[in-house]
Amino acid sequence: MADSGIERQELPSPRYEHGGDDYVFVELAEEMSFDANFKAQAITQEIRARDIPGILEVAPSNASYLIQFDPGVVTPADVIAELEALEDDIDLTDYQWDATVYDIPVLYEDPWTHDTLMDFRDRHQDPDATDLEYSARINGFDSVEAFIDHHAGAPHMVTMVGFVPGLPFCFQMRPRDEQIEVPKYEQPRTATPARAVGFGGAFTAIYPVFGAGGYQLYGRTPVEVLDVEQELADFEESMVLPNPGDILNFRKIDREEYDAIREAIEDGSYEYTSEVVEFEPDEFFQHPHEYNERLLEVLA
Repeated sequence: MADSGIERQELPSPRYEHGGDDYVFVELAEEMSFDANFKAQAITQEIRARDIPGILEVAPSNASYLIQFDPGVVTPADVIAELEALEDDIDLTDYQWDATVYDIPVLYEDPWTHDTLMDFRDRHQDPDATDLEYSARINGFDSVEAFIDHHAGAPHMVTMVGFVPGLPFCFQMRPRDEQIEVPKYEQPRTATPARAVGFGGAFTAIYPVFGAGGYQLYGRTPVEVLDVEQELADFEESMVLPNPGDILNFRKIDREEYDAIREAIEDGSYEYTSEVVEFEPDEFFQHPHEYNERLLEVLA
């Protein structure tokens, strides 16, 4: 089958807003798209690379980004002028960035998230189905197995990290007509296991810690995405893994592999399977399926 490419989205003019005395918020579009997110990734990466005096923090989001600055060093007007210049300079057709591709093993239909979702059926759109059964049905899949294969069948881009520390929001790297969409619970749960793999809207999320949540629950990964004490080798530079712009391959595993990985995590010997690639947005836009295959080949 020919790889027909992804239709590009024309973005509106950015909207610049002040946040108190030391923040600038920039909205690139009202809804998430690859164009909007890749532009946010590119601009925020360039800001970090240029080490602009007075810039304290850079936080990309799905279709926007936030800049924290020191008003004693740089004025809000100068910050916005710099951002406007970057907006004009960056063209995604010739922009690349270094992205880490991570293998993320997932035990789909695991016992822990299953017990949790069954405890909260009264808050769900379909009390008589599991979250996976409901998601498969409303997206037109014949079986839960086919739905899981689709979810794990293409890589996911980490579009932002937030809501709680270390929680990655991931957008599957498929053309729009192949993407799944599922609403959140009608009322949020008061419990979600740490490392649960959930889905809401068009985003996969990995819950870094135990807590409340409203995403549909599909499985659980044995690996950590937050290591506050930075005890694992892969967290030496940051307590958060992965970061915006990185790419995740959700790989189906069985209970035996899950337990083996958890044992290695707990004794501190586990090392993540990952590889750094030069991500090329234009190549992805033109040939998404072929490009995704090449991305995942680096993990083989």
